[in-house]
Amino acid sequence: MKNLILGSSSPYRRALLERLNLSFECCSPEIDETPFDNETPIELVKRLSVEKAKKVQATYPDKNNLIIASDQVAVVGNNTIGKPKTKKNAVQQLLNFSGQKVSFLTGLCVLDSKTEKYQYHLSEYHVFFRTLSLMEIENYIDIELPLDCAGSFKCEGLGVALFTKMEGNDPNSLIGLPLIQLCSMLREHDINPLANH
Repeated sequence: MKNLILGSSSPYRRALLERLNLSFECCSPEIDETPFDNETPIELVKRLSVEKAKKVQATYPDKNNLIIASDQVAVVGNNTIGKPKTKKNAVQQLLNFSGQKVSFLTGLCVLDSKTEKYQYHLSEYHVFFRTLSLMEIENYIDIELPLDCAGSFKCEGLGVALFTKMEGNDPNSLIGLPLIQLCSMLREHDINPLANH
């Protein structure tokens, strides 16, 4: 069986992949995530997902690896939203989201280091924010400190209190790794979380 490598330093993605009960290791791909001029969010997440997988592949000379890499952006209107990194930015992001629909685009790449071929899937998930007060926003950020999360919230935690509804095929994609699609991709490599025990 191939060795699984998660090309990410994200504790959220690691926790998601652990849910599949498969053994894997993590490798953090250090790449420049700056968008190209006129690059669309859909193009950006694909390029970065594939670049991350290829960077990890170059780190491991062994050819018996299956590398999983992912990238995510939040989009409101025509604006791409990243990680806030500071409380001030997080407050501003959530103020801008109040009463709005925010779309999360998550790119997923599975690269076979032996054939050097990859599978790619784009997952879209939509979150509808209720009208939020500044007090609610500040209290939420103080409680959950979502400064390393695109969009300034954690849907798997108290972040659900910010929404009126969520729409999409796989809520895990919102956290950063579309597990339903990943399971499908892994089965094509004869890795089945329900059969490999």
